[in-house]
Formats: sequence, C-alpha cells, structure tokens
Amino acid sequence: MNPLAGLQKIGSVFIAFLEAAGKLTTFMVSGISHAVRPPFYPRIILHQMMDIGYYSLPVVGLTAVFAGMVLALQSYTGFARFSAEGAIANVVVLSITRELGPVLAGLMVAGRIGASLAAEIGTMRVTEQIDALTTLSTNPMKYLVAPRLIAGITMFPLLVLVADIIGVFGGYMVAVYKLGFNPSNYLQNTWNFLTFEDVTSGLVKAAVFGFIVTLMGCYHGYNSRGGAQGVGTATTNAVVSACILILSFDYILTEMFFAK
Repeated sequence: MNPLAGLQKIGSVFIAFLEAAGKLTTFMVSGISHAVRPPFYPRIILHQMMDIGYYSLPVVGLTAVFAGMVLALQSYTGFARFSAEGAIANVVVLSITRELGPVLAGLMVAGRIGASLAAEIGTMRVTEQIDALTTLSTNPMKYLVAPRLIAGITMFPLLVLVADIIGVFGGYMVAVYKLGFNPSNYLQNTWNFLTFEDVTSGLVKAAVFGFIVTLMGCYHGYNSRGGAQGVGTATTNAVVSACILILSFDYILTEMFFAK
C-alpha cells in the first residue's frame, strides 16, 4: 500500500475545493458586475421580484406566525419557573427581528426559490438554450443571472419585514388569547424593547441571504451538466449549499452586529 495515498487523496480534495471556490468567486464577481452595469431588463427583474417576493409570502408568513406562537409558548413555560412572564414580549420581538425572521425566511425561500432557479437555468443549460442566447449576442449573465440577483437582494428584506410583523403578531395572539396577557401592556412592552438596530440587523441579514440564495441557485443551474440527472443534482446542491451558507453567514453577521 502506498503510504502517500492518503496524503494524495487529501490533496486532491483540497485542490478540488479551491477550484470550486475559484469558480464560484469568478461567477459571483461577474454576476455582481453585470447587475450594477446597464443595460438592464426591467420586465425580467419585475417578474423575478414577483416570483421571489410576492409568491413566497404564504410560506414565509405561515412559517413566521407559527414560529412566533411557539416561541411565546416556550418562553412562557421557561420564564414561569422564575416568575418572569413579563419578559415574554421582549424575547419574542428580539428573537423574531434578529434571528428567526431572517433565518427561517431564508431557509424556506432557499427551498422554494433556490431549487426553482437551479432547475430553470439548469434545464436551459442542458437543452442548449444558454448557448443559443450567446449565439444571439445576448449575454447569459446579464439576461439570466443579474435580474435574479437584483430581485433577491431587494425582495428578501421586504419578505423579512413582513415576517417580523407576522411573527410578532403570532406571539401576541398566543400571549393574549391563550396565556391571558393584557393586550395593551404586551404591545407596549414590545414597542419599548424594540430598537432600530434590531430591525436593521435583520434586514441586512435578509439582503445577504437573498444574495446567497439567488447566487447559489444561478451558479449550480448555470454549471449543470449531464441531462436530467445533472439538473436534479444541481437543484439539490443549490438548496443544500444555500442553507449551509445562510447558517454560516448568520453567525458571521451576528458577530459583526452584536459582539462587544
């Protein structure tokens, strides 16, 4: 047995990782450069904004309202042991705006939009429609990738803002109608504890997550190969990589905003 075989295998994996990271970085830089330079395609951008934003509202809204309801119940169960039930409103609004709103919305939309983008662009790749765009002197990055990046960055913060409101409302419903809290006191505690930084940090996270979801969907779809099986693999990779990056960047952004 070759004693260097294990080392060679580790080296090949490391080189493959660097190659993939280099390809993704090049794709990302190209996509950003095309997103900020004319010409633009307003109709495509508007269509993608509707698909990413408006049509994702039901799943994001349901996720947010149940997250707020469960959070209120769990907080009450824990805080009742220390006679600190009054802090439930503070915990709900802080958790929703800082973490649960952007993260849950990002993960849910990654499953919906990331898979959709990868499947759509991947199908165009394997059926040579992207090559046809190039033949017609249309830049595929400008026509396919840039509008989706723009739509993801702009619509995710709006989605998360709606998710924050619905999530806090879910906690309010449980606290008032199940746990017997006074409605005006609960809303007053929520408003007094909420700060501008809590909301803006969640919206910044949302913009980053929107970029990640659309970037990974476009990247894996754009580079898919091998027919229908390749499109399926690209779809899976887009969702998995987007979810992992969302959780990773969530920690990084939280460290940037709140680490003292």
